[in-house]
Amino acid sequence: MARLRIAAAALSVFGATVATGLISSVRAQGSLFTTAEVDATKFVLVSAPIGSGERSQLNIYEQRTSARPCYSVSGVAPGVVDPLLATFDFTGICNRYIDGNGYSLRIGADDLGTSYRLTVIKSANDVQLMALPTRNPSEPTFLVARAGGFGNNFVQLKLEPGWRLMRRQYGKRTLGHLYVYRDGVQSDSGSAAETAVPDETE
Repeated sequence: MARLRIAAAALSVFGATVATGLISSVRAQGSLFTTAEVDATKFVLVSAPIGSGERSQLNIYEQRTSARPCYSVSGVAPGVVDPLLATFDFTGICNRYIDGNGYSLRIGADDLGTSYRLTVIKSANDVQLMALPTRNPSEPTFLVARAGGFGNNFVQLKLEPGWRLMRRQYGKRTLGHLYVYRDGVQSDSGSAAETAVPDETE
């Protein structure tokens, strides 16, 4: 019986060690990469329509050189974006990031690309960019950006206070992948970053 108790205790310690190792491994994924600053004036976040425009997804356009404009923005609340890069070969002039291969969520040292998705949600009077948990629904949701008004076309999304774009970096090598980044979940005036997901049917 004593041997069984010892074996059970050993198994418990082993299980805890494995679990801790797994958690450490997951967190270490964030530490594989660091972040590098970008010139925010060269980027625009866009709610890009899918199909008829009832649904949209996040696009990010980058103006790499001044050879030709990659986009233009007119109006406010919301700003309407003209994706000029769709009308010419923008190789070497513009970058376009259209899905999770090109951008992901990062908070502090944690790379959350596999546990959060950046989703455009429309309500009756606004278009919002939300970060929604994909693995654990009890995790908080975050309001990342908003248009300031409703639109079914290409609409500019402006980052909420505390959020900014950064570039993924590996060692001294700066990569193409973008982070929608925040230092922490409560980094501006102590206000909660968690927010309710707006009703898409409003």
